[in-house]
Amino acid sequence: MLSRRFAEYCVMGWDNLPRTLLLYHANLVSSPEFYFQTVACNSREFRNATVNSDLHFIRWDTPPKQHPLNLGPKDYRRMVLSSAAFARKFKHGDLVLDRIDREILKRCPPPRDDDEAPAGAAAPGHGGQFFSYGGWCSEVGLCSNPREPDRKGVIKAGAGSRRLTVMLNKMLSERNFRKQQCR
Repeated sequence: MLSRRFAEYCVMGWDNLPRTLLLYHANLVSSPEFYFQTVACNSREFRNATVNSDLHFIRWDTPPKQHPLNLGPKDYRRMVLSSAAFARKFKHGDLVLDRIDREILKRCPPPRDDDEAPAGAAAPGHGGQFFSYGGWCSEVGLCSNPREPDRKGVIKAGAGSRRLTVMLNKMLSERNFRKQQCR
């Protein structure tokens, strides 16, 4: 997560580092994946405020760890247990994506290309629910959930939120924080 001050530094670049690195990164294939980390780790002001994690679950090829492997159903348990907020990379239409939709995001997956529905009928599993529903809170603290329109009140954190909280607390703990900073 980028702080406002760091974002301003990247735009204004009062010591010219962000502009210099932007010119260099403009010629790289995966520059968006590296630019902000490179600026932060090379800036005297921000290097001690970083944690070396992008919150992704990735399986790499070995060696040389240059290309992520496709994740599939056999990786599901490790993905969930990792507590990572994001994962990559998936093949288009892989069954593990349907399982993530169903079990983690609690949404109906869109129809598959191979799903057959009679003419004029809704596609199997469609239901029009492609979004992961959460809740919306007003400034006065009233929250609502589209799945429960009559219920107003506090939105409770789910299992994924609790796993992410544990992961962040572990990364930011006094024991681990300094070990995970820019080197």
